[in-house]
Amino acid sequence: MPKGIPNKRYTPEFKKQVVEAVIQEGLSYQEAARIYEVQGHDRIQSWERIYLEEGPEGLEVERRGRRSTGRPKKLSSKVEEDLLAEVQRL
Repeated sequence: MPKGIPNKRYTPEFKKQVVEAVIQEGLSYQEAARIYEVQGHDRIQSWERIYLEEGPEGLEVERRGRRSTGRPKKLSSKVEEDLLAEVQRL
């Protein structure tokens, strides 16, 4: 993708419309991509997989990017005091 052009975002309603057209009308992924102006037929294929596995609600979940590993858990004050005492002892 050329620099400076943001990725196109599709609404959950649009995704549902495209997937249902593929299922009900028997469109191929390439035909649906051309008709609905979606970049890449593999995107429609993944929408269909999500739709069949999780239902229409699954299309509303944001799935871009890496999942957060989260912040490391903070030690309780008792454990922290014990570790500091151990360090001082050494």
